[in-house]
Amino acid sequence: MKKFRESVLSALALSIISVGVAQQSGRAQSAEETKLVTGLVRDIACPLQNTKSTTTSYSKDCIFQCAKAGSPLGILTADGTTYLPVTTTMPDMGQEQLKPYVGEMVEAKGKVFERSGGHAIEIKEIHKVAPSSTSK
Repeated sequence: MKKFRESVLSALALSIISVGVAQQSGRAQSAEETKLVTGLVRDIACPLQNTKSTTTSYSKDCIFQCAKAGSPLGILTADGTTYLPVTTTMPDMGQEQLKPYVGEMVEAKGKVFERSGGHAIEIKEIHKVAPSSTSK
């Protein structure tokens, strides 16, 4: 478990560094406008390991246990994309913004970054939404 957690944290750090490098070089593969991301705030480990873990099929208890143990948090969307929180004040990773919403469906507005299959959001606004409002 410890090795897995270290691997997940290393992957998260590399993702954040990639976004930071892209921002500094002006080559971030995203539009400058604010975007809306809707999904479930949860640890990022389970959806990576368990393909049956989705925005509608999950264990809140597991999410809380993993978050409490320090697993990085993200926003899992209905299509299976996970958005990691980032900030302009590195090394702050934006995790604190998600903690009040662990296990909840949210809408987050902010600048979205996409690079090499990774997704991140610099959250400007976030609020809880009802699970039914995530249907498209």
